[in-house]
Amino acid sequence: MKLSSICVHGAIDKNNRTGSLAVPIYQSATYAHPGVGQSTGYDYARVQNPTREALEGLMAALEGGRYALAFSCGMSAMDAAMTLLAPGSHVICTEDLYGGSVRLLSVLKQRLSFDVECLDTNDQTALQKALRPETAAIFIETPSNPTMRVTDIAAVRRTVGSDVKIIVDNTFLTPIFQRPLEFGADMVLHSGTKYLGGHNDTLAGFLIGNDLDDEEKLRFVTKTVGSGLTPFDSFMIIRGLKTLDLRMKKSQENALQIAVFLSHHPKVTKVRYPGLTDHPGRDISFRQTVGFGGMLSFSVDSKETAEKALERVKLILFAESLGGTETLITYPFLQTHADVPSETRARLGIDDKLLRLSVGIEDLEDLMADLTQALA
Repeated sequence: MKLSSICVHGAIDKNNRTGSLAVPIYQSATYAHPGVGQSTGYDYARVQNPTREALEGLMAALEGGRYALAFSCGMSAMDAAMTLLAPGSHVICTEDLYGGSVRLLSVLKQRLSFDVECLDTNDQTALQKALRPETAAIFIETPSNPTMRVTDIAAVRRTVGSDVKIIVDNTFLTPIFQRPLEFGADMVLHSGTKYLGGHNDTLAGFLIGNDLDDEEKLRFVTKTVGSGLTPFDSFMIIRGLKTLDLRMKKSQENALQIAVFLSHHPKVTKVRYPGLTDHPGRDISFRQTVGFGGMLSFSVDSKETAEKALERVKLILFAESLGGTETLITYPFLQTHADVPSETRARLGIDDKLLRLSVGIEDLEDLMADLTQALA
């Protein structure tokens, strides 16, 4: 099946004897056994649940992986991925990461003595120089958050070889537009709260990969600490995924037109969107993606312009997060990236003039009108 069909039909409830079109919410904490030493395949909800199992099968199919695990949020998924690394590991990451990822890596640096090094992961010379015998993983966001830098996943694989685990955060593009496993990634991470759920009403996270030894270790983590996604939230994400293909394409259609509009606005000094012809990562995007997504960021001429725009938007909502049906505008400097060191923010251009836009599926003319009056 094509991805759009997998979104609709890919969640399979192997216990279904009723013909139900929707995977049921199996709201049960425990399961009865047929006899001594026998199991239905489900023993305790912390280990597995039929609703979550159907969702995991769907996500594995969408990303082209041999396994998928659903977590309570994206950060719990990232934390679980880091448990695969030995204490004292050297971890290289994209320097322009979501602030929550930076915060978690800082904690792990102290807790597990990780040596975390942030750099431009698309600079293969810098990446080659950074490699050490103890380098265990490369953590990549592409496009990055919020400056929309693009990393060539296949080039990173060629640079680091086969012994370093490549983990790619695919939250921005989803498998509809990018499938990192096909380009050499070992594992894909998602905040399912965003585009996968798509309605700003459910927290979820995912890890997808092909190494079954990794899967066994990750399932031990979820069994031990209880970080697996609940049955109801699993149901909600399955429901959201049915329209993922449609939503991603509509968001992208709106985002491209808005990026062009903003690039000609007198109060906008820079627009960052991979679909624009002047974006430095556009050629890489053509090689490893089939779409540019619905995320963009732009810089305005002053802090005052940024603050007034945030106060004046009406249809567009001033809120954190991204990937829902609603268009959201965010102030990374004070919100999503407040935990990033100030010197790093300054170097990357994450300042008090930068705004991030998660473009939704509203009517394009309405969005344009709102931006026009907000920036007037």
